Amino acid sequence: MEITFPLVFRFGPFSILAHLVFEVLGIAIGFQYFLYLRRKQKDTISEPNRLWILVGAALGALIFSRLIGSLENPVQFFNSPNRLLYFYLNKTIVGALFGGLICVEIVKKIIGEKRSSGDLFVYPLLLGMMIGRIGCLSMGIHEQTYGLPSDLPWALYLGDGIRRHPVALYEILFLGTLWLSFVCIEKNVNFREGIRFQFFLMAYFIFRFMIDFIKPGYKFSFGLSTIQLTCLLGMLYYSRTFYQLFFHPKQLLHNK
Repeated sequence: MEITFPLVFRFGPFSILAHLVFEVLGIAIGFQYFLYLRRKQKDTISEPNRLWILVGAALGALIFSRLIGSLENPVQFFNSPNRLLYFYLNKTIVGALFGGLICVEIVKKIIGEKRSSGDLFVYPLLLGMMIGRIGCLSMGIHEQTYGLPSDLPWALYLGDGIRRHPVALYEILFLGTLWLSFVCIEKNVNFREGIRFQFFLMAYFIFRFMIDFIKPGYKFSFGLSTIQLTCLLGMLYYSRTFYQLFFHPKQLLHNK
């Protein structure tokens, strides 16, 4: 059966993009999973502070996802007849994660919260991102989440008659593998508070930096994209954790 991209769900006279459906499902299910884990595990952060952290994460994700998304192609953005609309319509999860991280740290400084707050978000983020990427895959070449042409056996036709790297599928597999890796590792060792979240972001920034080399799109004269530059900033932010991982791992992990 041939799939037409973008995939559309039809309900009688009504139709809706599958991408929107999976995007909403990813956010809703991921958040419900977060609430479930918070009830199941003892949250060390007070209710008011956790609420402020959620507000900071949401605000940072909203602003930076569109800021970085708009700057993926700065030429198109600055030449757009309606820059505000262009800003609103373009978004990226890399910007959302980076912006959420920065704004949460600012909020924690303001409210005086000293404890790490990210560990509880890791599995809900992994789940929500995997569901969301199904929606990205359903868009084919109509969204900047497809890959360059490829002759590999698993390359897919995504709507333009050319077999391409299924980059969204690669990301789903990567996120699933990362989830299983955390589960297996945490059967044998205890992460220090906050390290699970740091490892998650480190791994994702490295993955996105690498995967963008097989994606089309605007690249600066030095060969990197806006997404890749953001990933480098994220890796730089966690440079201390990188150093500890390779030279002083016992500072990060404790045997059970």
